[in-house]
Amino acid sequence: MKKILKSAATTTLIASLAVLLPVSAQAEKVLRFAHDNKADMLENPAHAFTGVFKNIVESASNGAIKVEVYPSNQLGSAKEHVQMVRDGQIQGTLASVGALAGFYPRISVLDVPFAFSSNAATYEVFDGDFGKTLARDIESTMGDVKVLGFPDTGGFFSVTNSKQAINKLEDFQGVRIRTMTLPTHQKIIQALGGEAYPLAWGEVYSSLQTGVIDGQMNPVPTVTFAKFNEVQKYLTLTNHLFAPYTLLLNRDFYDSLSAEERNIIHFAVQSGIVAGRGVARVIEASDRGLAGLKDSMEINALSAEEHARFREATQPVLIDSIRESQDDTGDQLLEMFLSVSQAANQQHYLQ
Repeated sequence: MKKILKSAATTTLIASLAVLLPVSAQAEKVLRFAHDNKADMLENPAHAFTGVFKNIVESASNGAIKVEVYPSNQLGSAKEHVQMVRDGQIQGTLASVGALAGFYPRISVLDVPFAFSSNAATYEVFDGDFGKTLARDIESTMGDVKVLGFPDTGGFFSVTNSKQAINKLEDFQGVRIRTMTLPTHQKIIQALGGEAYPLAWGEVYSSLQTGVIDGQMNPVPTVTFAKFNEVQKYLTLTNHLFAPYTLLLNRDFYDSLSAEERNIIHFAVQSGIVAGRGVARVIEASDRGLAGLKDSMEINALSAEEHARFREATQPVLIDSIRESQDDTGDQLLEMFLSVSQAANQQHYLQ
């Protein structure tokens, strides 16, 4: 009942906004875009992407396309944003792997731990043939969305906790780590010897604060803007997962655009993805990232030996688990992901 009321309230809000617009403004094409992060382009990659995207679309179209941004879950949760895009209530969103999994189970092929050796390798994979193949499969499976790219959520996942420093595999024993409600993420923590504790995002800070859970896993920029350093003592740069957003547009809206307008949208997406990646890397290196977190947390990176042990403890288990959960198409996507990520890892910049 609450979900029905919330959906009705959201629909009423969007309708009210349209009524309040003058006739000339209503004649514009309006792209309503929602995400679950704060409206600060220098604090998180999601809004860095959205801000750049909005600026280019509106300016390049001479105002013919207006982008309305609804950050901070103003219109609902990340999962609800995906459904709203499908229903045409909004026209765009950034879907996390957790939000997308209920609509597209094959997204779990991305949850192979320690698949990448560098950020550059992730760009190679998601901007290349694999990203295009994944986008086409999402579109054909869901039917009512257009996938235009895979923006950065903040980079590689790290692990924070308040119990003990994690320098070696054995240090994970008995540590309760919050995960998304994804079986693959839970199995990663369990394979490392920890206790997986699936929990909604809105409950993470208070649960860390009260000791219901010992830690959580997310990219460094997320640790910073969520202020987890206030309730966590240790941060380990495990770099065990890379989970990009999937940029979704409503299919009917995309199809309604002229060829010129579509070119503007694609250019804005490309620029926004580059901006989001850049902001993520800047945050990691600035006072909003590791440099600032060092004042309140003990930070360490895994040694090469331990990194190999972590990978050996998790990767075979997760690959087998993902295979078991997938159909033939999912298995083909998984094999392609493993192949292209390995090839990307072997490349070096300008070599």
